[in-house]
Amino acid sequence: MFSRGKLVILSAPSGSGKTTIIRHLLEVYPELEFSISATSRAPRGKEQHGVDYYFLSADEFRKRIENGEFLEWEEVYEGTYYGTLRSEVSRIWDKGGHVAFDIDVVGGLNLKKHFEKRALAVYVRVPTMEELEKRLRGRGTDSEEKIQQRLAKAEEEGKRESEFDITIVNDELERACREAEEKIGAFLKS
Repeated sequence: MFSRGKLVILSAPSGSGKTTIIRHLLEVYPELEFSISATSRAPRGKEQHGVDYYFLSADEFRKRIENGEFLEWEEVYEGTYYGTLRSEVSRIWDKGGHVAFDIDVVGGLNLKKHFEKRALAVYVRVPTMEELEKRLRGRGTDSEEKIQQRLAKAEEEGKRESEFDITIVNDELERACREAEEKIGAFLKS
């Protein structure tokens, strides 16, 4: 039997595979539910409001910050906000589940600091910066400027890896998913 009301936080630079690992964990652990983040950026591709993100205008985002509606938030890029609404964690806990986060490094560490032992903070990284660059370019979704911005941010985020509870190196996706499954399973059962 799982104890309720825990948080599993996966943080990593863009392109590390954390979203794929989270999807795997959600299939394996039905009591784990994805926390939908809020953002002020525009939807990409087929992203939907209330499914992939809560898409808010920058003004609405700032108004919700002022109202204390966020557990954590960050202006990740100038004018582009991301954050975790308090109501999202409450929604999942009220159903008796655990919350899973796919969140940037600063946001993940802020959540860990807030929830302490109720949270497991997992850092996902690729073996090298060259591999990360290859993955980002392979997506074919970002401009050269955005790729360089993401790589610079990844360098900074990597300096905070030691602040996480555990690290999973995503050098081979299937192995990384198995490792995440084992470690998160042990945490949820504790």
